[in-house]
Amino acid sequence: MPREVAALPAGIRITDMMSLGVIAKTFPLEEIKQVLREHGKESQRERLLPAHVVVYYVVALALYMQVSYREVLRCLLEGVRWLMGPDAKIHIACKSGISQARSRLGSLPMQSLYDRLVRPIAIGANDRATRGAYFRKWKVVSIDGSTLDVADTNDNAREFGRPGASRGDSAYPQVRFVSLVENGTHVLFGARMGGYHESEIALSKDVIERLEEGMLCMADRNFFSYEMWQRAVSTGADQLWRVKKNLILEPIQVLEDGSFLSKVYPSAKDRRKDTNGITVRVIEYQLEGATDAEPCYRLITTIHSSQDADAESLAALYHERWEIESAIGEFKTHLRGAQMVLRSQKPELVRQEFFGFMLAHFAIRGLMHEAALRADVDPDEISFVHTVRVIRRKMAAAVSFPPSGLCQIS
Repeated sequence: MPREVAALPAGIRITDMMSLGVIAKTFPLEEIKQVLREHGKESQRERLLPAHVVVYYVVALALYMQVSYREVLRCLLEGVRWLMGPDAKIHIACKSGISQARSRLGSLPMQSLYDRLVRPIAIGANDRATRGAYFRKWKVVSIDGSTLDVADTNDNAREFGRPGASRGDSAYPQVRFVSLVENGTHVLFGARMGGYHESEIALSKDVIERLEEGMLCMADRNFFSYEMWQRAVSTGADQLWRVKKNLILEPIQVLEDGSFLSKVYPSAKDRRKDTNGITVRVIEYQLEGATDAEPCYRLITTIHSSQDADAESLAALYHERWEIESAIGEFKTHLRGAQMVLRSQKPELVRQEFFGFMLAHFAIRGLMHEAALRADVDPDEISFVHTVRVIRRKMAAAVSFPPSGLCQIS
């Protein structure tokens, strides 16, 4: 379905609607150019839209889902002139020119920029510590997945597939993605996307590799398998995962807080012979008086000592895993827009647009984290929706920074 051409409200200046400063501070021009060089995408000749401008443009698209391609570009370019210098020869390209520029860029530079710059940002153990980001000595992260609707084209449908519906197929093709989230800041990092029929487990194999020592990762029961647990543990990060009730976990040693040590095995044969087992600590508990609570919850963790973290504290911590649902909700609803469909018509540009969204979300969350540190509050106390609106309507002063890329965000 064609998108109606939308314009900015009457009387609003272009620079009032775009804060390039926020984007440029988060993604410096030199970093972008380095990524482009690595992928052989740096513009070799003068174009209406050089590759590094297109990168900023793809991020800007995520901030203005309800605005036409050309109007987003119009928003961006006045700020870009500050970044590149007043003599930069940049013109408002037509829609086909924008599409060609995006096609030349492709998705890999956007993914590389995301992998390079998007990482956990919480600060701990000092006067500017990020509230709500740590559980004792661990930085708390979670892993989860979701889906996004994409433009209904034959190419997208063939590449990504559609979910089933009560009568035939759904209206739109969908992509599936899995991401880690830093619970305290809602930063989505390590994300990977694929087609609708690609499982979350398959996508999560690469995502898990972004875990690091000093993190405590929480995951829902659908993610557990011996292989996935082994992968996660090998990163050096600690784990706190929910498991299904049919997983056999025989007590080896009962600890003073009621939790117990057990082993997980790759197969029933290994369990019988007690080979290739991995020791885990098991925590079983109930939620009394909670609406819709299940009869029993089972967690396994790599934190084997109850002295380091008692069972009650870990059980309470696990229920903060909903933070990733809030972070994904920000990404899907408040940034993209309720029931808004990714606009790209071709699979490669869908992938590009997806990572543009992830980069935009990171820029917003980084700004919120900075504000939370200054105010000494939990980032959760700052409105994501309000921050998006502020970035969209930022006054021209926010883009007035020297060509070096250093900027002051007020």
